[in-house]
Amino acid sequence: QVQLVESGGGLVQPGGSLRLSCAASGSIFSINTMGWYRQALGKQRDMVATITSGGSTNYADSVKGRFTISRDAAKNTVYLQMNSLNAADTAVYYCYYTRAGLPRGYWGQGTQVTVSS
Repeated sequence: QVQLVESGGGLVQPGGSLRLSCAASGSIFSINTMGWYRQALGKQRDMVATITSGGSTNYADSVKGRFTISRDAAKNTVYLQMNSLNAADTAVYYCYYTRAGLPRGYWGQGTQVTVSS
C-alpha cells in the first residue's frame, strides 16, 4: 500500500557529508510521521531522526547537531542531511512511514552508508 525508496547512500571519508532521500508512493495520508533508522553490522536497528507532517522533529543523541531531517510534503519525500560523518555512522539506513490507525508502519529496502578512510 505504501512504497518507500531510499537513495543517496555511498562511501564517504570521515568528516564528509551525504544527503539521503526517501520517496514515498501509494496510499499516503496527509497526517503522518516519517523517519530514518539505521542498522550497523551486528547491531539492532535504531531510530536516527523522525519528522511529523506538522514539522516536529526528533533526533537520536548520537546525531543531534550533525544530521538534519526535512520533508517536502508536496513530493511525499523526506531527506536526511548528514554532516561531519564518522565511522560510527556506517550502517544501512532505512526510511520509515507510519500514521494513526496503522498497526505497524512501512519500511524501505535501505541504502548503505560507509564512512571510511
